[in-house]
Amino acid sequence: MSIAQFRGHPRRSHYTGPNLARALTIEDLRARAHRRMPRFVLEYLEGGAEDEATLARERAAQNEWRFVPRTLVDVSGRTPEHDILGVKAPMPLIVAPTGLNGVFCRGADVALATGAAAAGVPFAQSTMSNDTIEHVAAVEGLRHWFQLYIFGEDRIWHNLVDRAAAAGCEALVLTSNSQIFGNREWEDRTQVNGKPSLATIVDVATYPAWIARTLLHGMPVFSNVIDFVPKEHRGFFASATWIRQQMPKSLSWDTVTAIRKRWKGPFLLKGILSPIDAQIALDSGVDGIVVSSHGGRQMDWAVSALDVLPRIRDIAGDRMQVMMTGGIRRGTDILKAMALGADAVMAGRAPLYGLCAAGSAGAARALEILHKETCDAMGLLGVASLDALGPHLLAASGTMALPLDTKPTRRTA
Repeated sequence: MSIAQFRGHPRRSHYTGPNLARALTIEDLRARAHRRMPRFVLEYLEGGAEDEATLARERAAQNEWRFVPRTLVDVSGRTPEHDILGVKAPMPLIVAPTGLNGVFCRGADVALATGAAAAGVPFAQSTMSNDTIEHVAAVEGLRHWFQLYIFGEDRIWHNLVDRAAAAGCEALVLTSNSQIFGNREWEDRTQVNGKPSLATIVDVATYPAWIARTLLHGMPVFSNVIDFVPKEHRGFFASATWIRQQMPKSLSWDTVTAIRKRWKGPFLLKGILSPIDAQIALDSGVDGIVVSSHGGRQMDWAVSALDVLPRIRDIAGDRMQVMMTGGIRRGTDILKAMALGADAVMAGRAPLYGLCAAGSAGAARALEILHKETCDAMGLLGVASLDALGPHLLAASGTMALPLDTKPTRRTA
């Protein structure tokens, strides 16, 4: 209950209807997504590992920072435009790579990419996408990035990297913290022996519109890698299990070196939380890192990206791009991350809520909301450009002891 309410009054509820203009916040889109998706899909979308402490920390870390707004600043020409990998974007945001989006609707990754293109921001396609690299690359006006998982024989990642290059992908993002699958218990409870439980099947049957949008032409397929899966394991659930089993526990910095030699464009390493690893990354040949807990879905009781971002920024200085992802729901979340040293942020669940609410138009609406909130918050904070952000505009919650009153150094290209 909000402090603006007295004993639950006035009654408040999120908008869950189809008119996207009335969806004012990411939470409105999330509420509509919950109306339209069966339980097992929502557990996949929302859940984290084990006690979901890392998942909770992503939002709690945002809550621990308060703004110290400046006043009497001319913000009439303010803009959240910012360079992402040296290219101007309307805001410092990338649609994060998320796999298995075909459970939300058919053609989900093309829909996400279409929404990202409409917003003018990059879209990072997952290895575990249900649309091909080439199909997504055909989206007009898209800044197309590709996220790489390593599994099976080297020829698999060779093929994926080469296809991403041939398709014109702008950047390659290697995820480093998923070689052991997180223990996502609530998601697992919707299955028995790797297949939907009876209760899950009964629940799905009560969502005929979802069935029509998603399963009318069959189960989703991991289109980019299915040819590498043995024929006896190519069913939807069987292929997911097989791929998971093929992820090598030997992934190392040597792998990063090998990928760097093959991929000639911008190369980012996603999954960094340790400042020690950030220091190693500086010498590894990558162009940047994405500070990330994988949406709270891997190691439980881990720190959040925002917790370690200032220290990692100090290590990287202006020698390496530092991006972060985790818990981005508001424009103010973006500004906090930028003030603490991020060059840009990735948002995963927020555009997915829009996708689940209304397809590509919903994804575009989610990004539109984040853009508007960021621009409005900049005006209220008293900054005309993102370059003016820094820790001098933040205070730790519950204290007026401000952080260092200097701005973090960011790369400019």
